Amino acid sequence: MIQKTVKEALAKNEYPGRGIIVGKSADGKYAVSAYWIMGRSENSRNRIFVEDGDGIRTQAFDPSKLTDPSLIIYAPVKVLGSKTFVTNGDQTDTVYSGMEKGMSFEASLRSRKFEPDAPNFTPRISAVLEVENGSFGFSMSILKSDCGIESSVNRYTFCYENPRAGIGRYIHTYMQNGSPLPSFEGEPEIVELEGSIDEFADSLWTNLNEDNKVSLFVRFIEISTGRAETRIINKNKA
Repeated sequence: MIQKTVKEALAKNEYPGRGIIVGKSADGKYAVSAYWIMGRSENSRNRIFVEDGDGIRTQAFDPSKLTDPSLIIYAPVKVLGSKTFVTNGDQTDTVYSGMEKGMSFEASLRSRKFEPDAPNFTPRISAVLEVENGSFGFSMSILKSDCGIESSVNRYTFCYENPRAGIGRYIHTYMQNGSPLPSFEGEPEIVELEGSIDEFADSLWTNLNEDNKVSLFVRFIEISTGRAETRIINKNKA
């Protein structure tokens, strides 16, 4: 698989939709995660990320313009002990609840499938990072329709043990813009992770499509201590 820079992975794709990147920083000190949302409709673009305890949630920027909260208002990031969950929907709660009960990441998602937004059937993408006792590993998942067929669900889980420094895995909802939107295909892409948290966040935000980007979350977790540092960038500002 081709290893890409952030610019190569993002700049030429007008609409990757929602995206998750997880990996280890170039200096090997941090577990890195990023999540962003994009939007084509006024309802989708009318959002911001806000902090919510150890995690974040989406919120309407202008509540008077919110027409349909389903599928766009949720908690993308939650923390359970040494585990950090990052997803593109309310399956965050499903994974959190399942793993709190001792279920695996994959088993926790068995009760869910892609989003009911025909004809796109947007995939549900999810990740779990575990930083504990000076070690770090992560898993990613995508639940998608089989070539747009609503009755068929394809489930894929990718696990990364002792990930390489400077390498991230990138999974997103759509291959590109379109009607209907074509779902992500293949295994998570390989993306180079470079720079500090601010440099990485700036690189992501700069290379996401200016018209369609809405909000970005980036977190660096120090592997030796578990201490986390977070950045949030919202296009909508007061």
